[in-house]
Amino acid sequence: MSDSGRVSGQDPVSPKDPRFTAELDVTGLLCPIPVLRARRVLDDLKPGDLLLVIASDPASVQDMPAFCKMAGHKLNMATRSSDRYMFEIEKRLTAPNDDAVAEPIRRAT
Repeated sequence: MSDSGRVSGQDPVSPKDPRFTAELDVTGLLCPIPVLRARRVLDDLKPGDLLLVIASDPASVQDMPAFCKMAGHKLNMATRSSDRYMFEIEKRLTAPNDDAVAEPIRRAT
């Protein structure tokens, strides 16, 4: 992870948001790589930290919520903007539960 908290070799999709502890840009990568990289970054974060994942793989719409539920993290937000999917994931230490998945993805306006 870089000093700025952004994990990517690519240009950011949006300016750095101070709410997030880290940002992970996995655009151009296909399943299962986005989830594997998100898990690696989350492993280094503290409970309560927020990770923003930016993906382009349509499979991430199912993969990220399933990963969060399985791993016990909370998916606070899932949105789509053009050809990008953005997921706000809160690191948790608790066991998976039913409130770990956000509402279905919606198009940003």
